[in-house]
Amino acid sequence: MAVAEPSKGFGGSEEAVGLSRERKGQKTRPPRNPGEKAAPRRSPIPDHVSNRMVRRVLLLSGAPTLLAMGVFVLSYVLMSQGIMRIEPIVTVGVSGVFFVLGLLGLSYGVLSASWDDGPGSLLGLEQFGNNLQRLRASMRAMKRDG
Repeated sequence: MAVAEPSKGFGGSEEAVGLSRERKGQKTRPPRNPGEKAAPRRSPIPDHVSNRMVRRVLLLSGAPTLLAMGVFVLSYVLMSQGIMRIEPIVTVGVSGVFFVLGLLGLSYGVLSASWDDGPGSLLGLEQFGNNLQRLRASMRAMKRDG
């Protein structure tokens, strides 16, 4: 009898995600005894993959977000010291661009992480396309199922 290997990427099998058919339809959990410890939950994302995601998100989302906040500080210093007159709309616009880049970096950081055990590439360009296709297929399957 062949054993199915858990799928990698988005939209994994129910067994890989930890859901069973019985629990899928269950709406509420039975009450727990207060003295009883919760059973450890199995994460659908392996630790090495989540670590890659966190590193990329911190870099690709954190840096633009810090720059967006720095625009306000720099604008304040330039204006308060009389070095330069900056219109408020310019400050808001430039910081908004950095905040949007941070949001895009957040999405890219999550979608570019390799699900393989080996070390991934620096930028994850090839994995981004693969994971985006998996995400789309998973979303189509969810719409189709229900």
